[in-house]
Amino acid sequence: MIRLTLYTTLGCHLCEALEAWLGRLASEEVTLERVEISDDEALMARYGVRIPVLRDAEGGELERGFEPTRLAGWLAARGWLDAAAWRQAQREDADRPAASGTVMRGGRRYLG
Repeated sequence: MIRLTLYTTLGCHLCEALEAWLGRLASEEVTLERVEISDDEALMARYGVRIPVLRDAEGGELERGFEPTRLAGWLAARGWLDAAAWRQAQREDADRPAASGTVMRGGRRYLG
């Protein structure tokens, strides 16, 4: 089981996106300790503009984990990435049509 801390705040849609990706890409079950930063001035100062932030047991932190590539790399570095799930997610993204007015380059969407 993977045990992580998630620094978050109420209504954080990016935190929800991170949790969804984490559930999809982790190679085993994840237990999250959610820490509400708005209850503590020191946490607000440290994480207020950085949330969501994941922290592992060794103190390694990941900012912007809602970006699948960043999360996949962080998980892989710890041996926690489900490589098959990551490949599937990348295929699904590549198969998704680009929004009107955008172009795809290297698997990323850019405004045209």
